[in-house]
Amino acid sequence: MFAVRCCDVPGRCAVETWFAWGLADLTGAPDDPPGAPSAPVAARVEALVAALAPLDVDAAHVLAGRAALHGWKRAGRTSANGSCRLLRAADGWLAVNLSRPTDLDLLPALLEAEVSSDHWGSVAAAAASRPAEVLADRAQLLGIPAAVLGSAAGLAPLRTHRLGEPGPRLGDAGRLGSCVVLDLSAMWAGPLCVHLLGRAGAHVVKVEDVRRPDGARFGPPEFYAELHAGHASVVLDFGTPAGRAALAALAAEADVVVESSRPRALRRLGLVAEDWLAARAGRTWISITGYGRDDPAQRVAFGDDAAVAGGLVATAPDGSPVFCGDAIADPLTGLYAAAAGLASRRSGGGHLLDVAMAGVCAAVNRPADGPAYLHRRGADGTLRHVPEGAAADPDTAR
Repeated sequence: MFAVRCCDVPGRCAVETWFAWGLADLTGAPDDPPGAPSAPVAARVEALVAALAPLDVDAAHVLAGRAALHGWKRAGRTSANGSCRLLRAADGWLAVNLSRPTDLDLLPALLEAEVSSDHWGSVAAAAASRPAEVLADRAQLLGIPAAVLGSAAGLAPLRTHRLGEPGPRLGDAGRLGSCVVLDLSAMWAGPLCVHLLGRAGAHVVKVEDVRRPDGARFGPPEFYAELHAGHASVVLDFGTPAGRAALAALAAEADVVVESSRPRALRRLGLVAEDWLAARAGRTWISITGYGRDDPAQRVAFGDDAAVAGGLVATAPDGSPVFCGDAIADPLTGLYAAAAGLASRRSGGGHLLDVAMAGVCAAVNRPADGPAYLHRRGADGTLRHVPEGAAADPDTAR
């Protein structure tokens, strides 16, 4: 039996919802009972979904659908997709994400030593002898996604900047039928945001660099197709003047830009958010990064390490942190960015929306007000509220 402040909404249990959505199967170690985060995350997801009305969004599918396609299950301190690990450092915990071949190539530089064939063993041994922040900072210096557990606590999920003149208001029920969205994002968070804007009626044009196609293309085709169904697709060579000119022409026609790049990378292509917003009233620029556009180190982040930075983990029976969900910062950020984008469009636009993945996770992971409710694990593995004053059952208590 354990306590969690699970109910932001009276009468609804965020822990029971977490289990009903199938996310408990992605939370905890394989040999431990399935778990849930201590914060009322599911209740906050329901609030995000409500902000997307009148769209009908299946939160369970959004959060757990990709893992279901792969057949992934909970793996404790290893992420569901296997690329990220929670490692014990000399003074705490950190996450290191080695999802790309280049990350593995950089391990000798990260560890300042030879790396054995068991590369994760080498990383774990190095982490155990160093402060978490030292190893995470060195990894980020090399471009390897890494984060100290809870280091982004207090980071704002969204910073809204009015940088352009507003256009006509759409109102709360307004659809985006005449809106053109230029999708410069990749992987999951940005494309999910764009997918939802498309479902709200926007016309979406996805643009990729011929040298750097969207990495999600190399995953399950069903997942990629779902996010991009019905969208126009354009492939350009950003390394040529003609490619950059074509990109500028597409941006000039757009009402919304969604991107997940460092600001300096887009500036090199001639796209400056501040200038684009000032050029025409009613535009909206949605920028999705790991830690915000103003992050001094311009740190990189993927879904699992960003969640760890925001403190969004569960706790194993031995008290150690374990991953919850599948790269959960990605779908949470996609929902958050889409809700913010719709709100901007409905109020007339003119906004730069600076969405930080780690900040989104810190926000949904914040402690709830009110009492902590006890939960008991049943014979079927699910968790249920314990009626106030009920005694613990030693056969099912956690």
